[in-house]
Amino acid sequence: MSISGMTSTALSGMRAQTTRVSAIANNIANSSTPGYARLNTSLTPVASGGVQRVVSPTTSDVDPTTELTDLIEAEQSYKANAAVFETGADMWEMLTSIKRD
Repeated sequence: MSISGMTSTALSGMRAQTTRVSAIANNIANSSTPGYARLNTSLTPVASGGVQRVVSPTTSDVDPTTELTDLIEAEQSYKANAAVFETGADMWEMLTSIKRD
């Protein structure tokens, strides 16, 4: 995989986790709203690299414990993708530095 492919995949992962956190925040904000359908974010890999995200309502009620657990998982996933992105950016910077010299 190329450096640009690696950073693109990591960026896709960060965007997916941002979407996931948004759905979690929506669930928590509307947890006491009568008739509210909990939102679930599904992530599926894309052949070209990255992740496709789909947010859809479910039939389950909002459980604060589940939402907090999902939030922690999304945070860790975002951090992992950010680390990959930063590594790719550092590699790119090193390559451009070598090319200039």
